[in-house]
Amino acid sequence: MSSASSSGLHIRSRRSAAAALTGGGVIALIVLLGFLPLAGATATTAGLVPFPAVSVSAVTLLGLLVIVALLAASATRRRAVVAWTLAATAVVVAIVATAFPLIAVVAGSADRVGDLGSVIEHLLQRFGGAS
Repeated sequence: MSSASSSGLHIRSRRSAAAALTGGGVIALIVLLGFLPLAGATATTAGLVPFPAVSVSAVTLLGLLVIVALLAASATRRRAVVAWTLAATAVVVAIVATAFPLIAVVAGSADRVGDLGSVIEHLLQRFGGAS
């Protein structure tokens, strides 16, 4: 089976198309169930924890480009094993791109933990000295 779509991609076999579609479906689930809730939760920490919006945006866009390239390559392979390997690699990239906002906020929180001791000490002095 060799057919051309309007975008110019030549899908070589049904198995490679199935690999690309399955990979795309799994990635869609990762985005809907993982990335969007995590990105929303980490964005709510704005002001409390320094949120690296630029790096999160850059990683997300780079991940998107890599995922699209891997899925397109998966759809155009003749060998099913190569197609499934490329689709699985796209899923791994999606998981890494999904986890990055959470890791970035945890790293920012770890930086703020050093400040936590002085804040607690200040509160104890303030309210402990008032009694």
